[in-house]
Amino acid sequence: MNWNLFVTELVSGITHGSVYALIALGYSMVYGILKLLNFAHGDIYMVGSFIGFGIIDVAGGATNLGIPVWLLLFIMFFCAMLGGGLLGVMIERFAYRRLRNAPRIAPLITALGVSFFLENAAQLVLGAQYRSYNSFSWRSPIALHGFTLPAQARISYAGVIVIVGTIVLVVGLTLFVQRTQLGKAMRATSFDREAASMMGIDVDQVIVATFFIGSALAGAAGVFNGISYQQVWPYMGFTAGLYAFIAAVVGGIGSLPGAVLGGLTIGLAQAFSIGYISSTFSDAVVFAILIAVMIVRPSGLLGRAAVSKV
Repeated sequence: MNWNLFVTELVSGITHGSVYALIALGYSMVYGILKLLNFAHGDIYMVGSFIGFGIIDVAGGATNLGIPVWLLLFIMFFCAMLGGGLLGVMIERFAYRRLRNAPRIAPLITALGVSFFLENAAQLVLGAQYRSYNSFSWRSPIALHGFTLPAQARISYAGVIVIVGTIVLVVGLTLFVQRTQLGKAMRATSFDREAASMMGIDVDQVIVATFFIGSALAGAAGVFNGISYQQVWPYMGFTAGLYAFIAAVVGGIGSLPGAVLGGLTIGLAQAFSIGYISSTFSDAVVFAILIAVMIVRPSGLLGRAAVSKV
């Protein structure tokens, strides 16, 4: 067995999967509250990635300005998460709020419309060309004192940032949902929105908070993608959003642990199929996993089975 290849694809799969997991969390959070498939969510990820690129472009280089790289990273993530969160709140306010009681096809079509609008607006403003996060050596391999991994099995600084950053965000979200008053209100609203409203929970506030948090995570995922793969463009949100949606469904849409599990599953499946089979078949492997899970367990790996009420 080629261990160099195995470790390389393992790290690549976890890195990809971490990005998918963060986007999938937003899908699951919104679906859990509103039963809405927010197909514009992938484009919030794209906007977050461009916000990070804009900060690097303005900064010109941390060394030239005397700004520590860790501080620049913090500014990038803060601005991308804030911008993504505010964009998500605006989309909820102007595109979805009036459709909460409409037939489900109406918000679904609206979500697709918002997605196409964001993509084409980004192309109009920013151009269709690829942009690069190439100001810093994010992909340089980490050198450990007294220990050197084989060249193909080395992990880059970007990989560590993505994996550790995702762990921090997921743990933070879990603690927020489990321990805070607003988090408990979100769980109650997800379980039964009408009952939560009757118990005095401000459902509108919960929905706005859900969109903000889910969209902020997508913004962070956009920066993770930029520093890891270094290329951003206006239509990047469609593909990533599709894979993240598949991840949410595989894990159990509406389940936060399921979103993380689904993201890692899809990321690893892509990486190993590319490494051991062919990049041509990676999409086929992903959709085969989706079909298999839907046949065996329609609610997803960690999703709750729906109960019919008579």
